[in-house]
Amino acid sequence: MPKIVKLVIGALLMAIGVVWFFQGIGSLAGSPMTGVSFWAFAGVIMFVVGLFVVVRGVKGNRSSLDG
Repeated sequence: MPKIVKLVIGALLMAIGVVWFFQGIGSLAGSPMTGVSFWAFAGVIMFVVGLFVVVRGVKGNRSSLDG
């Protein structure tokens, strides 16, 4: 997968995670998700997954270059 694709997907996952977290803790109103703690937990998980994808995208696949 190209580096830019990993960065974009990771950033989107992180953004979704932030929205879900703030909806879950009740800071973003206007959704059935507001105030439901499950979404705060799911948002943290989504953010971490997105961060992992971004880090992998930044680092790239160096193992194939090392020999």
